[in-house]
Amino acid sequence: MIGPIETVLGQILSMNLKELASKLGLSPTTVSRALNGYPEVNESTRERVVAAAKRYNYSPNTRAIRLATGRAMAVGHVIPIATRHEIVNPVFADFIAGAGETYSRNGYDMLLSVVSDDDEEGAYRDLKSRGAIDGIIVHGPNQNDPRIPLLRDIGLPFVVHGRSTGTTLPYSWLDVNNRRAFQRATEFLLDLGHTRIALINGLEFMDFAIRRRTGYVDALAARKLAADPALMFSDEMTEVAGYQAARAMLALPHPPTAFLVSSMISGMGVRRAIESLNLHMGREVSVIIHDDELSYLRNGAEVPIFTATRSSVREAGRLTAEMLLDLIANPGEGPKERLLEADLIIGQSTGPAPRKN
Repeated sequence: MIGPIETVLGQILSMNLKELASKLGLSPTTVSRALNGYPEVNESTRERVVAAAKRYNYSPNTRAIRLATGRAMAVGHVIPIATRHEIVNPVFADFIAGAGETYSRNGYDMLLSVVSDDDEEGAYRDLKSRGAIDGIIVHGPNQNDPRIPLLRDIGLPFVVHGRSTGTTLPYSWLDVNNRRAFQRATEFLLDLGHTRIALINGLEFMDFAIRRRTGYVDALAARKLAADPALMFSDEMTEVAGYQAARAMLALPHPPTAFLVSSMISGMGVRRAIESLNLHMGREVSVIIHDDELSYLRNGAEVPIFTATRSSVREAGRLTAEMLLDLIANPGEGPKERLLEADLIIGQSTGPAPRKN
């Protein structure tokens, strides 16, 4: 018996769905239910319908899916005002671009909300109560991030881009192995003979920065070298912050011969500081950055400018969005975890430690 939902679906989807159903020898209702993940459709039928939809370039009507499944067909991204600069950060932009590709391919919209700092919890609860979104991606996790237990409590599917040191609750996340990436980078500089290695890091209440610092310190300790607090800096990853930190360190009685920097943008500031003192990057002073392989801020062409730990943030956006849509479609599944490794790319910014006079 065809109910009111199926009747509305038939009116909205018109001939497109009927034509696809006719080619398959199935009813429009069965085809619709197969495409929308209804559990009563057996797997072999679902696979046949999905394959045919791809073959005939059939695109289901989003309004119909919303009516049939009760889903909003939208994913949320909540940005507190204190970190609203993230919206113009090229790293955030590339992540959103990658996630957007996944949403578009699966018929989902993206809802980006900028909220006051003290109303972030309220924003999540409001989005859930209004049924405005089916899930959310959490950005910039901190230690013991309170958003994780909150989202679990209100029952909103989510995936964290990164991890939260200190959080014991199980949750879904996708992250780069930041500790290992910066450990390898520090080891590379140590192998080149550098022992005065500076770290210019992101804000160290953020999980990625904590892990990068740990990798740096662990690599030094393995070579019986103590980390020098005068050579460790933590701040927003801007060009100006990188420049000012590097200038101050290069003015020390025993300046660093190498810098390990948490972003290309900060690295550009470090390069400016080096050149302002008539030094040559890659000769007198070596630099390794983290390169998110940004679409509009490339690390050189055929030969990289900076030696870098490299991991595509755009690809991370695609994969994180895929994880979230899978959780939405299969709510009974447990948390998912995925750890990506960064590559160490050799560029023009590193060389042997200069000889002491």
